[in-house]
Amino acid sequence: MRWRKFNGESINLPIKEAVREAIIKETEKGTRLKVCIGTDSQVKGSETEFATVIVFLREHAGGFMYIHNEKTKMRYHLKERMLVEVAKSIEIAYELCDLFIEHKVDMEVHADINTNPAFKSNDALKEAMGYILGMGFAFKAKPEAFASSCCADKVCN
Repeated sequence: MRWRKFNGESINLPIKEAVREAIIKETEKGTRLKVCIGTDSQVKGSETEFATVIVFLREHAGGFMYIHNEKTKMRYHLKERMLVEVAKSIEIAYELCDLFIEHKVDMEVHADINTNPAFKSNDALKEAMGYILGMGFAFKAKPEAFASSCCADKVCN
């Protein structure tokens, strides 16, 4: 899995090591961190591209993010694609959660799913919320789910 920074710089370490280093570097500076993980997708012709982000928020001091893009030729119905987005976010959250616990960093999983029943993505809300909360993670959906609906959306080429 290839990860990069927002400026395009490749992250050459395994993602868990890169996140560990980032947490240590920030906490040594006295910065309090919060992490939000989210995934968005876009369908372009026969391809679906997923962008997963790990957003590090520095309390009162901005933030930064790590990005992973992935393309597939698989076709998804909307609800299925929303749940694949959630699964990709949970996969990363699960891989990293012991670091967040060890370093006392709050973490949320963000789902690019609308809480308004008038939107089609809302069909996946119950399943996504149950999946995320069932894994023991804090959950945010639109409009509070900025990691998926804003950050990941911007880097989904």
